[in-house]
Amino acid sequence: MDDFIKKGSGNVYEDLGYNDAESMKIKSAIVSRISGIIEERKMTQKEVSKLTGIPQSRISNILNGQFRGVSEFRLLACLSLLGNDLEIRVKPTGGHQGKIVFA
Repeated sequence: MDDFIKKGSGNVYEDLGYNDAESMKIKSAIVSRISGIIEERKMTQKEVSKLTGIPQSRISNILNGQFRGVSEFRLLACLSLLGNDLEIRVKPTGGHQGKIVFA
């Protein structure tokens, strides 16, 4: 039975074999934040659509995890339009390859 259990990498998209796993993980985190804001404010998808300029049907798809083809920048712009300041920091890694983290 243990032969069928494999510890995950911490990125479900990588575990599923997606080529763009890091991008998908970041998009997922951004969409989760967007979804939380919408829920907290009790906004409708139609209201979000009007605010962001993204068609309601696309908002629905994004909130349901279908965000392939939507850029990270576009999702970050949605966070901004929903009343959030965004800050991107760049810092040295000490010589090794850096990483991108959404917090």
